[in-house]
Amino acid sequence: MKILITGGAGFVGSHLADKLHNEGHEITIIDDLSTGRYQNVAHLEGKEGFRLIIDTVLNEKLMEELIRETDRVFHMASAVGVKLIMEHPVKTIETIFRGTDVVLGFCSRYRKRVLIPSTSEVYGKGASIPFREEDDLLTGSTDKHRWAYACAKTLDEFLALAHWKETRLPVAVVRLFNTVGPRQTGQYGMVVPNFVKSAIKNEPITVHGDGSQSRCFGHVLDVVEGLTKVIETPECFGQVINLGNSEEVTIKGLAEKAIEMTGSTSEIRYIPYSEAYGEGFEDMQRRVPSLDKAKRIIGYEPTRTLEKIINDVAEQFREEVKSETANA
Repeated sequence: MKILITGGAGFVGSHLADKLHNEGHEITIIDDLSTGRYQNVAHLEGKEGFRLIIDTVLNEKLMEELIRETDRVFHMASAVGVKLIMEHPVKTIETIFRGTDVVLGFCSRYRKRVLIPSTSEVYGKGASIPFREEDDLLTGSTDKHRWAYACAKTLDEFLALAHWKETRLPVAVVRLFNTVGPRQTGQYGMVVPNFVKSAIKNEPITVHGDGSQSRCFGHVLDVVEGLTKVIETPECFGQVINLGNSEEVTIKGLAEKAIEMTGSTSEIRYIPYSEAYGEGFEDMQRRVPSLDKAKRIIGYEPTRTLEKIINDVAEQFREEVKSETANA
């Protein structure tokens, strides 16, 4: 099949491209490299059945052409990370919603299967654990920029499901919970690569708040397996589905595990949220997905543990350090 991946040079998108190309599909990636990295897909360029286009999904003429000629669309392009959201809220909102509107519009016109990734952020301050897809959503005040990402993604979901309701567009929405693994950078506040990189360098690991807040981290290779199953399962159309891992760990515990598994001498340094993100930042104490729906519909069961994630990320950073040292 011919498959289009927007944002395909990004962390998740590039792993998705690897998997689908290895399965023999023709892959086209469009990415403006604003948060994606060329080196994530450099190994694919020049191979038969792979094409990289450096442009934006807001280029409507180009997107119409690409969607018209493809069989499947994975719309992975998006602003990413809390840090980016706090620093550039206008760009975040515009990039997310306008891009999704363009993609869904042309997928509707040409009747293409499309997957729209959303985020666990949409659950906001929800207190019912684990988070289920049918739960009510509760976000904070609009003067707290931290919620701009959640609200923009929620609007994406409403638009996708509206297309399903009105014209039966074959669209599925997937809420991703803290997807991590090789190729993810800490540039936009991603906690696992930041912790592991600091641990390898024996530098202090910075934890926001007291570290008692907990998260669940899913290995990117488990997640992309889920993504490919969702788009090929008609029962998923018009549905919202959680993907990730339900293994819960506190942020303090994550820092301790990164130190232990890398043999690091790093110390943990605690700083208030206000120092990291400014006054008024709000965070959630727990964020745990229910994976029951994904298991029931597509047989989704993550197999890679937090230890596997840390080992894979650590191996990547060690290789990068070796390369930097050799080129120095």
